[in-house]
Amino acid sequence: MTTINLPLDGKIIPYTLTGAPIELKKRDAKSFPRIAFAAAHVVADPFADNDPWLTPAIDWERTLAFRHRLWDLGLGVAEAMDTAQRGMGLGWPEARELIRRALAEAAGRKDALIACGAGTDHLTPGPDVTIDTIIRAYEEQIETVEAAGGRIILMASRALAAAAKGPDDYSKVYDRILRQVKEPVVIHWLGEMFDPALAGYWGNGDHLKAMETCLQVIEANAAKVDGIKISLLSKEKEVTMRRQLPKGVRMYTGDDFNYAELIAGDEHGHSDALLGIFDAIAPAASAALDALGRKSNHEFFDLLEPTVPLSRHIFKAPTRFYKTGVVFLAYLNGLQDHFTMIGGQQSTRSLTHLAELFRLADKARVLADPEVATNRMKQVLAVHGVH
Repeated sequence: MTTINLPLDGKIIPYTLTGAPIELKKRDAKSFPRIAFAAAHVVADPFADNDPWLTPAIDWERTLAFRHRLWDLGLGVAEAMDTAQRGMGLGWPEARELIRRALAEAAGRKDALIACGAGTDHLTPGPDVTIDTIIRAYEEQIETVEAAGGRIILMASRALAAAAKGPDDYSKVYDRILRQVKEPVVIHWLGEMFDPALAGYWGNGDHLKAMETCLQVIEANAAKVDGIKISLLSKEKEVTMRRQLPKGVRMYTGDDFNYAELIAGDEHGHSDALLGIFDAIAPAASAALDALGRKSNHEFFDLLEPTVPLSRHIFKAPTRFYKTGVVFLAYLNGLQDHFTMIGGQQSTRSLTHLAELFRLADKARVLADPEVATNRMKQVLAVHGVH
């Protein structure tokens, strides 16, 4: 067995790995009983001569290869979302290029499920930004995605959160946009725990009251809404909303704390998935969905539940720093050769946080090659003075 010294409570403690890696097996999304998107991260280019805090540099080859890996596992790709550091290092020019390249890659496959984020992140919030300005900003990004043949994930807008005077402004924006889209969209309600600038979205700081406005918008435009992804980290709120959705409108869970039970569902229904954690645990998610499709609920939970403590750790407050854990696990698993992120965001989590992530990933059986992962963990430890 492999043993490594890891920091814990101010001490260096030996840890022996015990997890048997989940088998990497190609699957088809059509065989799954749920639609499952993984919000995919972007691989930075560590050799670019740039200022990392100011100018993004992307390794396009590794970034696109990672999307093929997700498709090979039967998962869809939710492109240019917050997991890709959208609005948090990745600007609209880079996101636009990412969307163009990813859609071109998807077009070369018969099994590629993909949808792309369209928002207003090229618009800087401020007192001069009006509701009409926000509508035009949404229209610009939607036109870009639709012109490339992509489906829309309608992202939450920081500019709208700053400019809206109340629920009516949200209804005006979403009604106008939804009337124009070519195909049904997935609306994304991203909570303030993921992005503090989105506090009070839908015109109310009370999530249940905000939900009423959101549901009214969906009901008025149900033919143009494929589903809604809510990221509030509350299974109770998700189930409450799920049970009130119009017939045919899906709930895509964005709850990285409780996804296993929400995907499994209850006698009243279930959630599909659009999750950042599926980037990090793709083999486990794929195997679990396959088990669910075979009516093996016990196997589904055996595979997916051990990943929940890992996900809760990666997404712990400040939740907006979860991308660091996602990229670190990709590094441990040999999916990129470095632990470098756009904006230098590899520095947002502590060494003890990364060490605990390593332990939990082992227990969740999502370290693809424990020996490789251990060697890479040792390199990170050495940089921090642990030898």
